[in-house]
Amino acid sequence: MGYKTMFATTRTYLRRSAVCATLPLLTIWLAPTAYASDWSTLVSDGKASVDFRYRFEFVNQDGFDKDAEASTLRSRLTLESAEVSGISLLMEFDNVTSIGGDDYNSTENGNTQYPVVADPEGTDFNQFWARYTMEQASGTLGRQRILHGTQRFVGGVAWRQNEQTYDSFRVLWEPLQGLDFDYSFVNQVNRIFGPNDGANPAELEGKTHLLRLDYAFAEKHQLTGYYYHLDFDDIAFYAPDKSVNLSSATMGAEYSGSWRWLAFNAACARQEDAGDSQLNYQAEYYRAELGGNWERLNAKLGYEVLAGDNGVGFATPLATLHMFQGWADQFLSTPGDGIEDIYLQLNGKAGPVKLMAVYHDFAAESSSEDFGTELNLSATWPVNDNFTTQLTYAGFDSDSERFSDVDKVWLTLQLKL
Repeated sequence: MGYKTMFATTRTYLRRSAVCATLPLLTIWLAPTAYASDWSTLVSDGKASVDFRYRFEFVNQDGFDKDAEASTLRSRLTLESAEVSGISLLMEFDNVTSIGGDDYNSTENGNTQYPVVADPEGTDFNQFWARYTMEQASGTLGRQRILHGTQRFVGGVAWRQNEQTYDSFRVLWEPLQGLDFDYSFVNQVNRIFGPNDGANPAELEGKTHLLRLDYAFAEKHQLTGYYYHLDFDDIAFYAPDKSVNLSSATMGAEYSGSWRWLAFNAACARQEDAGDSQLNYQAEYYRAELGGNWERLNAKLGYEVLAGDNGVGFATPLATLHMFQGWADQFLSTPGDGIEDIYLQLNGKAGPVKLMAVYHDFAAESSSEDFGTELNLSATWPVNDNFTTQLTYAGFDSDSERFSDVDKVWLTLQLKL
């Protein structure tokens, strides 16, 4: 009841704030035509860019007789205007194409005899927005990226070929130096499974509110508070756990800071069901990290828990999940008995090549069951400002009958012009 009651009392204020923040944008759009010569520079001083990302992904997974081999190309065209009287516009198109066959389950192509590689083919608007910028604030209306912090709760899932974006109105405001206010009202989440529905819905519609406050109270020290109210609509022909049961209310706080060569991070959150969810639960989240930064090596030791309650695990449906709990993506949804993740990450360089190694040990949060261990390795070579190559490996070794052994290898080539 706590989060739902708080949301009900603040909902009217947030709606009025969004309307007020939109007024400057509407005023300028209705400005006299005498300024037509100025507005022409929106296009003449704008810029265009293209981005091609080729990826080969190999998956060997117990329970499948065939290995997945996905060869895909994502082509992106971005058209960005100049800024005139605070107004700027952006339009971005994405196309994902399978090259040389589809020996993988894209979640949309029906090839369920192969392991999943969630990169369905298609063409759509990745972003399409208008923005009004003032000295200490900005408002953006349209389809856009929303990336909060480390993207543990709200992100873009840019690892996959089809990025997750949001149809929303977003306000960024810095009322005081070091204090940042970030609020978004989202009526549609455009997911990585699109642009067409498949085994998973391509979009989640509803009334979602994302509120975040960042306060840099000292040099290299920051406190963050957030409240996320996700209220998704039921979708015909899909099970509730893929639509309405993803609705939740989450409140949390985070601290990050560093002192000399030491880095610290701690976070905690509490979540309960919201909206028309058929679930009934309250679950906790917490994380603690200790890192060290040296000239040639960075190290980080962490402990992260997503708890469960009443058979329901703490949910993060808008997160960039690939960045957390192992690159093999075995825990995209939290088990009903929760999950504990102890991990060690090392970052270094060999000449121009950036190296990373991560080791995870997974277990249930509310029982003594071991889930397994995972090793992640990556080597990234930025050949020049335009071309980057990356080789990545993930190996999950299961200790539980609920999960399968998985090995994944990725080769990525990316060209930006």
